Amino acid sequence: MVAKLRAPDGCPWDRKQTIASMKKHMLEEAEELAEAIDSGDPSHIEEEVGDLLLNLLMISQIAHEQDGFSMDTVLEKVAEKLISRHTWVFGTDKASTPEEAVALWYKNKAKEGESKGEKGSKQSGEG
Repeated sequence: MVAKLRAPDGCPWDRKQTIASMKKHMLEEAEELAEAIDSGDPSHIEEEVGDLLLNLLMISQIAHEQDGFSMDTVLEKVAEKLISRHTWVFGTDKASTPEEAVALWYKNKAKEGESKGEKGSKQSGEG
């Protein structure tokens, strides 16, 4: 669907977008989603999740057109990350409490950083 929007016979506005130009729209949609979550209205939350997802799909489509990444590779990498960081779900580690799960998550994230040669690690939560 997004590829059709960006096709020669698609939407002029969508064809004009770049990854950089999508940043503003993505941030606006993320803020609208946060407001919807605060409202507690499931239908409003659903709508805003869709709007944010559309922006992410657009960014991935633009990258794909530029021989960058695709939504397929994004999804593959996030699945790999979830599996490698949640060893108590997908591996043999044990976590009985949220605190144990978070501690293991940070330990597994740090291991990834070490294997990539990174120093330090952001402690911003699961991601």
